[in-house]
Amino acid sequence: MNCLLAMAIGFAISLVLTAVLIPILRHLKFRQEIREIGPQWHKGKSGTPTMGGLGFIFAIVAAIIATGSGEWALVGGAVAFGAIGFIDDFIKVALKRNLGLRAWQKFSLQLLAAIVIMVILVDGGHVETLISIPFSQGGVFDLGAAYIPIMAFIILGCVNAVNLTDGLDGLVSSVTMIIGLFFMIISAAAMNEGLSVSSAAMVGGILGFFVFNVHPARVFMGDTGSLFLGGMVALTAIMMGNPLILLVVGIIYILETLSVIIQVVGFKLTGRRIFKMSPIHHHFEQLGWKEGRIVWTFSAVTFAACLLALWRL
Repeated sequence: MNCLLAMAIGFAISLVLTAVLIPILRHLKFRQEIREIGPQWHKGKSGTPTMGGLGFIFAIVAAIIATGSGEWALVGGAVAFGAIGFIDDFIKVALKRNLGLRAWQKFSLQLLAAIVIMVILVDGGHVETLISIPFSQGGVFDLGAAYIPIMAFIILGCVNAVNLTDGLDGLVSSVTMIIGLFFMIISAAAMNEGLSVSSAAMVGGILGFFVFNVHPARVFMGDTGSLFLGGMVALTAIMMGNPLILLVVGIIYILETLSVIIQVVGFKLTGRRIFKMSPIHHHFEQLGWKEGRIVWTFSAVTFAACLLALWRL
């Protein structure tokens, strides 16, 4: 019951806050600038308000407070990554530096946040050093002293993969909503109210934002939102004791990241591009796919991956 309540509250607050935020962000000139190296047809999106992720972050936190449950260590960790995204966005839109934080600055802040969060989770008894092996019959592996650095690596990978996926209207919103529903179902089945309520609040918050983010988007979540969501997805999987499940349910995140790696390595080795453009959602755009078709196709792939994970767990 608390799950449904958290989802409803998260949705309602996110819907209202996003509607209120859009004109405020527009007035403050917190607008997205489209980089020259991006698809030319995205030029029309230049000027769309960004940093809309602030709305659903507040909504998710409010929903958890209202229900009196949820995993605060999880939400606090996600907010830390959202704060890094906020700094990055602020530099872009207020200081007019289109690339935001320098790569080494962003990586250093993310690495520090990931390590601190994992130390807190381990010392606070929120997690053990054991991880489950997906699709195995009760397979569990103890990482011991390697647990914190490996989990920090997983967090960094997930956070940045989610950020890369945020390149089309409604893409990362829809994919992450489906993954959030998966986490909610699995956590509820395991009688873990904290994780199930937190996941439900995330789904509701994203859904309220999605109303304004679906193509043609009236607002973007910015790095503020995408880094927050990446942190929440990674930390939920870790606190479930099953971080490797991200290899299945997060297949779109992985494909988006791999496409960038393959493109860069392939070009350096051969001087030729493997994809027409990366991340891979831009490749499909170059093939003539409409944004809506890409978003719904990627969402369907995520849904199928979550069904597979549910069936095999």
